[in-house]
Amino acid sequence: MIITKEICNQLNDIELVQKVMTEIDYFSCIYERYEPKLLRYVKRITGVSNEEAEDILQEAFLKIWRNINSYDTDLKFSTWIYRIVHNETISYWRKQSSFGKDHQIDLDENFPEEFDSNSQPGDSNKNVLTHEILELLPLKYKTILVLKFLEGMDYDEISDILKIPPGTVATRINRAKKAFSAISEQMHISFFE
Repeated sequence: MIITKEICNQLNDIELVQKVMTEIDYFSCIYERYEPKLLRYVKRITGVSNEEAEDILQEAFLKIWRNINSYDTDLKFSTWIYRIVHNETISYWRKQSSFGKDHQIDLDENFPEEFDSNSQPGDSNKNVLTHEILELLPLKYKTILVLKFLEGMDYDEISDILKIPPGTVATRINRAKKAFSAISEQMHISFFE
């Protein structure tokens, strides 16, 4: 049987996981469904090149494939998969002995659209500035802001991904927003009016 996009779209995440367990070809549905979102997430929290982000994501998808049988159906599948990608991304960072030193952001003309798919034509400067401010934040603040405001996750999803209690999510979001605002004020930029 050839697995088409139409077949994939007819199945929800849980049904896909069940199909993958009996017919591995269905894993392509999971890949197609999540690859664009996860690639965007990796690039948002790391600022790495597209090639490096794809490498990180490939490693994550290998882990997802190897561990699909241990997926806990009590968790939302999307949060389970984001957690694996998040952990793989953090592992990549730790392997980079000099991450942050001589780290440059490649700003080409497509950057604003890649950063925020909901951007308006006049928003490109603000998107670049937002990304620059995010790069200055500690990883725990950067990650939580990306998950909440750029990936649109709710507190429970963030809690599952980061393995922290929902109350900690709320506290960390509050602190991250304050840190973001402090940096933007130092740069004389107003984001929260």
